[in-house]
Amino acid sequence: MDELERWDPWVPAGYTTDELAEALVEGRVAGPVTSHDRRNVLRKIRRLAEGDPDLQFGLRSMTDVSPSTVLALMAEAAGFDPDPAIREGPSPIDPYKVLAGCEAAGRRLAQAAERGERVILATGHPAGLPLLYVAIGELLERGGAKLLRPHEGVRWDEEDEVLYPMGRHRHRQIRYLRGVAVLTDHASTLHTHDPGPMERMLAEDRPDLVFADHGFAGAAIQGGVETISIVDVNDPAPVVAKHQGRTELVIVMDDNVEPDAYWPCFQAIASQFH
Repeated sequence: MDELERWDPWVPAGYTTDELAEALVEGRVAGPVTSHDRRNVLRKIRRLAEGDPDLQFGLRSMTDVSPSTVLALMAEAAGFDPDPAIREGPSPIDPYKVLAGCEAAGRRLAQAAERGERVILATGHPAGLPLLYVAIGELLERGGAKLLRPHEGVRWDEEDEVLYPMGRHRHRQIRYLRGVAVLTDHASTLHTHDPGPMERMLAEDRPDLVFADHGFAGAAIQGGVETISIVDVNDPAPVVAKHQGRTELVIVMDDNVEPDAYWPCFQAIASQFH
């Protein structure tokens, strides 16, 4: 087996910041062109300002901040040009900001491990982020933290008048992939912004820390639980919550590229564990 075959990016190693930044751009986690262009970002900001619950992630008081302020907040967090006159083109993400956010998250997660804290990991992006969360969960457990699994396997039904106008229901269930919560329909994992699953989880158990995205993160912030959030450039709610002083650690990056592309984020987080 040659050296290339032995290389495993999910094993903590001593990469330079420049090497990790280059890999983030190569994997399109960050860089000059990411998944959501300026028009998409502006549309999502407008929808948040209009009170669209799908963009609120379970967070209240999101309409208290003007669209122009939200754009400025997102531009600062991601590293793109805040000029409101720009209506077209890409929405760049600065890879060095991503790494700085991951390192800050790593310091808090390492602290959680040292203290033996109780942690929930959860993702509404089961096609993009699970490998990252699983790898972080392994770091946490090796370091002494406890991963919680509230509401595991409990099934509930939700009405959906659009998909099922005749009164049928959608099946829902939280399952855990090596300690990482995902929403399922009892058959497939689901992409979701819904805060409801985390609200159910918190009603059953109260963690010291949550590391999550989408509605899983929003509901935890709204519930007063310390939360580390991953958000994309078109998911402004947690960034607004940070501006409001309701949360502290928010990492802005493309949240739905190939799962293996997130290894530089893992390396930056793991570098804070000793």
